[in-house]
Order: sequence, then C-alpha cells, then structure tokens
Amino acid sequence: MKPLRLFVSAGEASGDLHGARLVAEILTRNPTAQVDAMGGARLREAGANILVDYHDLALIGVVQIAPKARAIYRAWRRLRAHLEAHKPNLVVLIDFPDFNFLLGRAARALGLKVFYYISPQVWAWRSGRVRSLKRFTDAMAVILPFEEAFYRQRGMTVRFVGHPLVDEVRPVQDRATCRRLLGLGAEPVVCLLPGSRQGEVRTFLPILLNAASRIKQACPSAEMLLALAPGLDSEEIASVIRAASVPLRCLRGDTYRAIRAADAAMAVSGTVTLESALLGTPLVVVYKVSPVEYHLGRRLIRVPHIALPNVILGRRVCPELIQHEARPERIAQEVLDLIRNPERAAAQRRWFEQLSRMLGEPGAAGRAAVMALDLC
Repeated sequence: MKPLRLFVSAGEASGDLHGARLVAEILTRNPTAQVDAMGGARLREAGANILVDYHDLALIGVVQIAPKARAIYRAWRRLRAHLEAHKPNLVVLIDFPDFNFLLGRAARALGLKVFYYISPQVWAWRSGRVRSLKRFTDAMAVILPFEEAFYRQRGMTVRFVGHPLVDEVRPVQDRATCRRLLGLGAEPVVCLLPGSRQGEVRTFLPILLNAASRIKQACPSAEMLLALAPGLDSEEIASVIRAASVPLRCLRGDTYRAIRAADAAMAVSGTVTLESALLGTPLVVVYKVSPVEYHLGRRLIRVPHIALPNVILGRRVCPELIQHEARPERIAQEVLDLIRNPERAAAQRRWFEQLSRMLGEPGAAGRAAVMALDLC
C-alpha cells in the first residue's frame, strides 16, 4: 500500500506557521505520510518537502503583482506539474486566496480532493468568490467563530476548529516576566509591529519609526521595541532604522515576548493584531495602500472594520488609522493616549479577554488534521 501523500500550499509567514502545526499533527497521526509544500522554514522543520519558497511570492496589494509575475507563473507551473505527476491524496490550501484559488481549481480539474484550512476573507470582500470556493473545495476548517455559519448557509462542508494562535501564545510568560527577561524597567514600552512581509515593512516601517520619534519627544522615558518577523531583509531594515535615528531595540524571533512586555503596540493590520489582542497588549492599527486600491476597496469591502480584533468583536475596540489617517502624528497621538490613559488601555484588555474566549480551546491544528485525514 502506497504511503499517504499530501500537498500543502502556504503563501506567507502566517500560513507557513499554521501549516507547520497542521503537518506536525498529521505526521503524528500518520508518520509514513509524505508531505510536499509551498512554504518556508517552519513547514520544512515540520517535515514537509518544500518545492517553492513562499518568500518568492510575498506581496502587499495588487499593484505589486506585476514585479512578481514571472516568479508567480514559475511557481504555478511547477506546482501544477507536481500535482499532475504525483496525484496527492489531498491538496491542503492555507489562506493566500489569489494564488490558492488557481491551485484549487487546477487540483479539482485533476480529480484531486481539496481541503481549505483558514478561510480566505471572502466574507469581507469579493463575496462572489464563495461560489468558486464551493466548486473546488471538499471541506473547510475555519478559525474565526462567525465563519462556520457563513459557509454553512452557502452549502459548504465546514467546521470551526478554533484559532491556532491560541496555542501559539499560551506558552508566553506573563508581562512582568517578559519585561524582566528583556531587561525592561518601569518605563513605558511601545512595540512596533511593521508586518511579516518585506513589502509591508518597506511601506510601514518608516511611518512607524516617525511615530516612534514623536512619542519619544513627548515621552522621553519611553522604550521602543521593534519586533521583526523571521526572513526579512536585515540590511534593508537596518538602513531604514539608521535614516530614522530613533533609539530602539530591534528584536528578531522574540515577537510574542516583546508584545507581552509592551504597554502599547502600533501594528500593521494583519494577523499580528490578533496576536497582540491574545497577548493582552492594547494597540493602534494602521494600514495604507495605493490610492487605486483604496478606492477600489471602499466599493468592495463589506465589513465596517479591518483589524481582526474589531472584526471578531463586532465593534471598534482598537483605533484603526487607515490611508490618509495613517500619519505618524496621528499614530503617535493614539499610542500616547493609551500610555497616559490607563482606563482606556484597561478597556481594550477587557475586550481582549472576551475575544480570547470566543476563539475556542487549544488544539485547532489537531482538529483540522483529523478533518484532513478523514478526506484521504
């Protein structure tokens, strides 16, 4: 009997992380399974054979597709050829919808079974994509509590498995311990979270550093921590920091501890906003795209919030500074308000406790693994 063969497609850092957890759970249950993947270091460490490194495809906004078009096409051709040649028992897609929808349709055309783990945010914009998703997906494991009803109403096989970040943040020490381990005293601490993709960092790090400079001017005792995701270009980041001339500590690979230790965070909209919420750190969320994308998005986006904590809670708990509001002076003002107004910070923390309860019990990846193996 041939060993079970799976293919996993993860196109960015968060997908690599959650895909690694899923693969580890699958291999625990079926140690002889062979897993090929598009992904990164975490999936490789979990036991997957990496065919395409996701860093080659990392994007921020549709206007950045053109410079990456050749790499995207090469990756698409290689992965489709792999699916055709090896006919895996299951194709697992993790978020990254624009690429994974193409791959999912190709897998379905080849007669392969498809499992989607971590829903693309079709409930937020371009909801017509649900029809396409339904055609090529056999089952879906979702990680936000309202998504199960959304997809069930549209006739899909779906289960809310809980959020995998619940497992990720559990081992992090308490705030006092994190501050001690990082050598921090009683001074206010602000954590800068510029995103996990190089394009995001290139866009947002100068804005956040400018805001940090303004915070230091208003509150000279404040300590600045810059938490960087693994895999980012160190030289480019170092040159941006030098140009800004802001005193800060740069931490790589210790993001959760930096967030937990902070009194407030300024974060680019994305998974890190939910990580901050689960770690109980008040935050200000920023985001900015090209004018064309912004005006297009205003027509297509169907939810009133962009920050994941706000989306899940259904209310504006964290400030969202979008587009023309994502100015350093506004960001600094909001962060200083969190530092100087303990009750406002405490109100965010209370909402974050409710959010944590809504995201389910630990073990999301294990429950998703059971769903995946049941399809094979």
